[in-house]
Amino acid sequence: MIKTLDDSSLQQWDEFVENSPSATFFHKSGWKEVIEKAFGHKTYFLYTEEQGKITGILPLVHIKSLLFGNSLSSCAFCVYGGIIADNKETYQQLDKKACDLAEELGVDHLEMRNQIQLTPERPHKELYVTFRKELDENEEKNMLAIPRKQRAVIRKGIKAGLVSEIDPEIDRFYQAYSTSVRNLGTPVFAKKYFSILKQVFKEQCEILTVVDKNGMLIASVMNFYFKDEVLPYYGGGTEHARAVQGNDFMYWEVMRRAVEKGIKIFDYGRSKEGTGSYRFKKHWGFEPKPLFYEFHLVKSDSIPDINPLNPKYQVFIAAWKRLPLPVSQVVGPWLAKDLG
Repeated sequence: MIKTLDDSSLQQWDEFVENSPSATFFHKSGWKEVIEKAFGHKTYFLYTEEQGKITGILPLVHIKSLLFGNSLSSCAFCVYGGIIADNKETYQQLDKKACDLAEELGVDHLEMRNQIQLTPERPHKELYVTFRKELDENEEKNMLAIPRKQRAVIRKGIKAGLVSEIDPEIDRFYQAYSTSVRNLGTPVFAKKYFSILKQVFKEQCEILTVVDKNGMLIASVMNFYFKDEVLPYYGGGTEHARAVQGNDFMYWEVMRRAVEKGIKIFDYGRSKEGTGSYRFKKHWGFEPKPLFYEFHLVKSDSIPDINPLNPKYQVFIAAWKRLPLPVSQVVGPWLAKDLG
């Protein structure tokens, strides 16, 4: 039987996520609250139940935008998603329900953000890769596992006197993040979104901020902790970061502090092949692993191509980079809320 997540089943849902080896941080029930409160999108968090026990889950988000189309995805604003099920029959039930719902809503497409290929017969987007690496419990071994040139860059930040702090507030993070995103020509999320992430995920959502010896803001990153993994998810640096290798130092500090907490996996997240972030992560010695974002096409006859590498967005990106930061912080959230 397929049901929809409500307050009475939140604990059961999250217990299933915690106990499933293939579930991710982005399958947690909290994303329903985050997305509804921050963006106002309709969510369909579906689950199957047998004898009072959850056997499968599928978090879906419906985004209907005049600019970016009409989509149903698992899970919007997240790098991983898709169906988590105890068995093949449950998987098929949830998959059919998702396809039926996509048809009922009249969306352009249904997108499953899988880490592995589950339905080879469906079209998938060959664009994204993920970078994950096992950490050693010894700090020096983790440093030595980083290629020599990148180690030198990190040590430049250490010699510059940079220090990291666990930041209870989002103000400094938002300043560094929005500066970087504007400089990349991408609309920024609203500050409210990050406040809600902190409120909902509590200690599993942690901000690490880097300052110089004078206390000047250099860089900041919002990290998600899940089971034995750390995921640096949103981050950025100020105009001062490049001179002191602030971003490199920041990610080393995330790694170092994660090991102190007993974390085993460093998940560097999703990147598009051929981009600056892709090359940056490769320099750390991380090897890319393809992500299989699979599509069930409804009204569309092809996979959507809404990404900065699409030539038709280049003029917009160039113009956005020239916007004053305060303007980008006001206008950006209106666009970003539909870029799930």
